[in-house]
Amino acid sequence: MQRLSVRLRCAGGCKNILILVVLTYFFFCFGNGIISLSNPDEVFYAGTAKEMINQHSWMTPYLFGQPQFEKPVFLYWMLRIAFMIFGIGSFAGRFFPAVFASLGVVAVYLFSLIAFKDEKKAFFTGLVLMSSGLYIGLARTIFTDMIFSVFILLSLLAFFWGYARAPEPIGWFGVRLLRKEKKAGGILLFFVFSALAVLTKGPLGFFIPFMAIVIFLALKKELKFIFSKATLWGLLVFILIAFPWYLLMIKKYGSSFTHEFFYNDHIRRIFEAEHSSNDTWHFYPFAMVWAMFPWSAFVVISLLGLYKHIRKAGEPVYLFLASWIAAVFLIFQPCHSKLVSYIFPMFPALAILSADLIYRGAAQNQRPRLVFSAFLLTVLALVVSYVGLAVGSVLFSRYITTYLPNKLPVYILLALLFILVILCSVFIACRRLLKTACVLMLFIPVLFSIVPQVSKYIDPYLSSRDICRYLQDNYKLDNTILVSKFFTRGVRYYTEKKVAVIDIPGNGFFSPHPIAFLNSDSKVLDLLRRQPVTYCVLKKTALQDIQRFSNEFDYKVLKVIGNEYLVRIKPRTLTIAGRGVE
Repeated sequence: MQRLSVRLRCAGGCKNILILVVLTYFFFCFGNGIISLSNPDEVFYAGTAKEMINQHSWMTPYLFGQPQFEKPVFLYWMLRIAFMIFGIGSFAGRFFPAVFASLGVVAVYLFSLIAFKDEKKAFFTGLVLMSSGLYIGLARTIFTDMIFSVFILLSLLAFFWGYARAPEPIGWFGVRLLRKEKKAGGILLFFVFSALAVLTKGPLGFFIPFMAIVIFLALKKELKFIFSKATLWGLLVFILIAFPWYLLMIKKYGSSFTHEFFYNDHIRRIFEAEHSSNDTWHFYPFAMVWAMFPWSAFVVISLLGLYKHIRKAGEPVYLFLASWIAAVFLIFQPCHSKLVSYIFPMFPALAILSADLIYRGAAQNQRPRLVFSAFLLTVLALVVSYVGLAVGSVLFSRYITTYLPNKLPVYILLALLFILVILCSVFIACRRLLKTACVLMLFIPVLFSIVPQVSKYIDPYLSSRDICRYLQDNYKLDNTILVSKFFTRGVRYYTEKKVAVIDIPGNGFFSPHPIAFLNSDSKVLDLLRRQPVTYCVLKKTALQDIQRFSNEFDYKVLKVIGNEYLVRIKPRTLTIAGRGVE
């Protein structure tokens, strides 16, 4: 009977995983080929992989024809493999972030299953993560953060699996042996996944999960848990996986690599803000909440009650989750360079806590009033969103038709929001909180899934593909293309031509690019005088800068696509004695 029970649980678990994989494929992959790769980040990663292909390189990342060291190599490997399978394009570029997002949902399911030993609750937890706003967004775009965070999640899952020990009694000696095997396996897998995280984004791939584990074990007064032969073997495996690429780059490029990767992209960000408007004490606390929508209210409640819950509950999972969140927060909060994606590794922990609160309140009737209030706040936020969108579609109708050929996408979005609000309101009125949660879990990803269908109309405002295609189809490109800073990577990706940046007055890229950066009139004039014809892809402000040179150069706007102006600039011709002289 015991074996039959285990087999039934395994069958149920496989079924749940299969359902999660199918759902995440639809919610994370559907429509990913509709929108072109966007400026400035997606084209940066895809462009690097594309140039690695052109350079026949699997180890050195390239951009603008030169080695670039902003990020390690793992994401570029994934992009190259996807390009080999699907061809170079937006679907291929976004394929592996979506695959890893699906893997992350399954990993959260397994973590919750180990922690709570409840298949329904674990499945529910996977759905909460799957339907969280930022998670869906990063699953559908090319960034290192999704893959990096999933590796951290897998490393912490592996450790917790090893720490949780044998779930079933099979004899004293058997329990002891199984515990030992699980501990060793968990520790070894922790080092494997953290090493892959280091290859994805850098040393923080090890420090984040390691710090979370140290905090947890220190508070449990069990630091001796990590002092074992398995840890020594794990360190060896970690070195064998993570170190070779870094050692190769240091040997091949020396200080060029170490200065850019370790100083500029890691140490410098601690003391200097790349995005100064984000450099506030409250940026991350607020980001933890709004980026988890529609579960924002539950995040707040679960975090506020976490300390009390740790003291009352006997399971170590709550302390482990608290340590996980604290490690990420303590590492990134003091840094001046802040982005929401930096703290993304804590979002699986936030999803687990939120799902636990919702499930206990809706299914197990624990603290139902608090959970009910959180659902009311969530529906109120949806109502405000619906009213705002409805009013905005009327007041700003003229601007909407500028971007969209018709209002049908807006009407579809309004209809879906209206249905969502009505269903949630009815279920809340009937005190069907679990059904309310299920509606949110399915409708929110659906709303995100139709965004590509709507965004194809505003694709020219997101990507440089169309303007570059028009330029290449109609004009001969023999010289350096002059581009606005925001379009630089996109124009390079879509044309593969040499580019120079016009940004008057402006600062260079936070991570320097090996291209001409023209931030003064004299530098721009020097380029224009060297070329018989200069084609430009500019923002409107840069076009106004060019107009100042009209006494020496003729310029013509050839095409306007989205917010990009295609301009041709030639030296002005002087007429002398009936002859044209430049």
